[in-house]
Amino acid sequence: MADVPATVTAALTRASDAGFELSCDPAVGELLAALAAAVPEGGRILELGTGAGVGLAWILAGLGERSDAEVVTVDVDASLQEATRSAGWPAFVKFVLEDGAEVVKHAGPFDLVFADAPGGKLTGLEDSIAALSSHGVLFVDDMDLTLHRDAELRELLADVRRTLVGHPALVTVELAHGSGVILSVRRPLPGAGP
Repeated sequence: MADVPATVTAALTRASDAGFELSCDPAVGELLAALAAAVPEGGRILELGTGAGVGLAWILAGLGERSDAEVVTVDVDASLQEATRSAGWPAFVKFVLEDGAEVVKHAGPFDLVFADAPGGKLTGLEDSIAALSSHGVLFVDDMDLTLHRDAELRELLADVRRTLVGHPALVTVELAHGSGVILSVRRPLPGAGP
């Protein structure tokens, strides 16, 4: 995208006003928008980590004028999520106040999961994988270990990488893009159609 969508700009301002510094970077957002655009008709998207709504705004930019998809966005921070929710979103966006690691246990299947929070990424990763539909995409960012000073976090992220790269149900690619991303596509589920 040549221009940053107005909804993304508004979300970035909301993040700045709230002192929230964990929003996805623009390169990750653009890739997220492209992945959202590829979600099949009637598809479902899960965002783990609502934050100030930057990732959500990129998802909606990718969907464009579509209203056939369901978007579920999850966070544990009630006040930040309420501030984001109050910004006004289409009716097909559902806000859930819960740990993402719990949501992925019961809310699937999803065609796209953007794991941008600890719950569902650092914890509950296997449940996030299980929540993917056939051909569903799991998208994790912040995987460039050189960007993290905390040794424990680097080890947790290395575990995420090992799990995704070695998982027999996934086809995975690592990209040196933005904050470092890993894309994993769910192989067709047994008995699933084309």
